[in-house]
Amino acid sequence: MTLFSLNNVCFDVPNRRLVDRLTLSVETGITALVGRNGSGKSTLLKMLAAQTRPSSGAIQYADKDLRDWKAKDFARDLAFLPQVTPATEGLLLSELVALGRYPWRGALGRLGPEDQSLIDAAIARCGLTDKRDQLVDTMSGGEKQRGWIAMMLAQSARTLLLDEPISALDVAHQIEVLGLLRETVHTGALSAVVVLHDVNMAVRFCDHVIALDAGRVVLEGGVKELLSPEALQRIYGVPMQVINAQPSPVVHPL
Repeated sequence: MTLFSLNNVCFDVPNRRLVDRLTLSVETGITALVGRNGSGKSTLLKMLAAQTRPSSGAIQYADKDLRDWKAKDFARDLAFLPQVTPATEGLLLSELVALGRYPWRGALGRLGPEDQSLIDAAIARCGLTDKRDQLVDTMSGGEKQRGWIAMMLAQSARTLLLDEPISALDVAHQIEVLGLLRETVHTGALSAVVVLHDVNMAVRFCDHVIALDAGRVVLEGGVKELLSPEALQRIYGVPMQVINAQPSPVVHPL
């Protein structure tokens, strides 16, 4: 099932084109956006999140042009986690997660029993019940990222967009966060699009892949299509090998 459809989408800045005539479909499930630095991954994600508008072309979400979505309806249906998250100084975890109810209640709206139930469920789903009254700034990197995901779940959105959610984490916390995301998507009838630099994490935790280079698609399909030295060479520009391993194959530079 198609989540997003892009038709001839471009994004320009002065003297440079960051995204060049993208025509593609993003399917339901977990899709990894991969590619070298500057390939257009974050720019594409921001356009999908309606944070920026394409210079030309059209994007549809759930069979409806992004320009036709009402802002409130779109904010309730889709959650976006940027690469650099806002400051959380002085915020308890429960207060951070409660911000996910903003699209439903507004800045001054009071939280009702239903809201509190969704907040509690999101915190529990992310394994943070014992941290709910802890300051976010005192939590570990993995716990913080799980806290942000809990906020997205409390929003009751059906689509999650995450820009490099594991870039500042060690390997153990990367596995923890992406494992949570995969479990949440596959058990909750949700979809996610996530920007990743680690191709091994993409292979292990994602269903689909879109690889970009200089703002153009160089690979699109099931994540197993990454497991080709030829495809990896096209995407990353260096020779790489694929090693059969468990629980998933491992990609390694030569």
